[in-house]
Amino acid sequence: MTLAPESPTASSAPLDELAGALSGFVHSPGSDEYTRLATPWNLAEETHPLAVVEVVSVEDVQAVVRFAAAHDLEVGVRATGHGIINHLQNVLLVHTGRFDELEIRPDGWARIGAGVKWERVMEEAAEHGLAPLAGSSPTVGVAGFLTGGGLGPLARTYGVSADRVVAFDLVTGDGEFRRVTATEHPDLFWGLRGGKGSLGIVTAVETELVHLRTLYGGAVYFGAEHVERVVRTWAEWCPSLVDQATTSIAIERLPDAPFVPPPLAGRTTVAVRFAWVGDPEDGQRVFTPILAVGTPIFGAIGEMPYTQLGMIHSDPVDPLPFHEHNSILHTFSPEAVDALLAVAGPQSECRQAMVEVRQLGGAVAMAPEHGTAFSHRDAAYSLLSIGIPVGPEGEAVVADSQAIASAMEPWSSDGALPNFAGSMDPRRSARIYDRETLERLVGLIEQYDPKHVLRAGRPIREALQLAD
Repeated sequence: MTLAPESPTASSAPLDELAGALSGFVHSPGSDEYTRLATPWNLAEETHPLAVVEVVSVEDVQAVVRFAAAHDLEVGVRATGHGIINHLQNVLLVHTGRFDELEIRPDGWARIGAGVKWERVMEEAAEHGLAPLAGSSPTVGVAGFLTGGGLGPLARTYGVSADRVVAFDLVTGDGEFRRVTATEHPDLFWGLRGGKGSLGIVTAVETELVHLRTLYGGAVYFGAEHVERVVRTWAEWCPSLVDQATTSIAIERLPDAPFVPPPLAGRTTVAVRFAWVGDPEDGQRVFTPILAVGTPIFGAIGEMPYTQLGMIHSDPVDPLPFHEHNSILHTFSPEAVDALLAVAGPQSECRQAMVEVRQLGGAVAMAPEHGTAFSHRDAAYSLLSIGIPVGPEGEAVVADSQAIASAMEPWSSDGALPNFAGSMDPRRSARIYDRETLERLVGLIEQYDPKHVLRAGRPIREALQLAD
């Protein structure tokens, strides 16, 4: 147990009391560890919790939740920093980074601690010819990705990643430890797969792996002169794809910075991402229409080990400030392409670093045997814009993302995806979940977190109030 310098917003006595009940560490504002652990991956978000509690055991998590309930506080959770939990006044931030257990079984099963990132699971699973259904960025934490459902670069082939989960270990808002499976607390099992952190603090997750060593895939980038034709070709090509293929397209305006490959720096480009599970020759043949558009200026498509999955999207590794907005589309018709090019194409004044359209469908649309809280499985495409809101144009970047979403409204459904949530705004939660799912999640929150300790549950509850 360690108690860092006293918090200026809370008396030291309660924190002393908490620290004395833990094997872990309590970090208050003013300490280096508080700054390190409280800083999110998205540097545009400011988080100022009362304290950061670095837990090392399930008992520590229980102690924090019970302490918060006794002192009318809320509890937030962070592991890798990618999940956004903003507005943390009067909140104790539980950091689960020390839950680092990882067990891989050759029969296709993994037990993963809440502090583990996908890249480690990928490397260790590869030794057995296995692959976890990771997201586009292997540096993201496993637990947070899975509680948000999870749509990775192979989603059309293997479906929503959370559908492979077989068990959760967690502490619910009432301070109780529970092991959750399809038969043990099946109500929680439903809600944890898609409900993000609203129902408990996950300490470990168990999931099925798939038998896969390699895939055919990658990304190719075209210059501004080819953007319009590439986007139109991609939109015409997508409906012909079988479930072995997962793809997305991204119009990018990356800064002229050392971390950006020179062919892409300071230019408008378009990237076509592609992953194919099956015979590489078949994948090569399927991708031919894209390569026929023009000569790529960067990137490659070919056979790759699964451990290089992150190269398909090449998401940033280091923290940076950004603003994102996500919508779901029911179609990406020629008229929708026209609208997108008007607001994000080379001739527009788009301020986004990236505007992505990701094809869904395939196995994503297939409901698992045991239902989940992941809504909008019927979405055909996902629309994501990411901008860097810094300097004098910061507000304009945010407004620009809203303008793109508005331009695409005729082809949009009233929804969004959990793992692309840009904030803890209840209006956002109202888009992530349909009415029936919201009602069911709120019922579980009232049952397992009657004192409303978990910060992630608040926007869910408030979203239902908005719906009323």
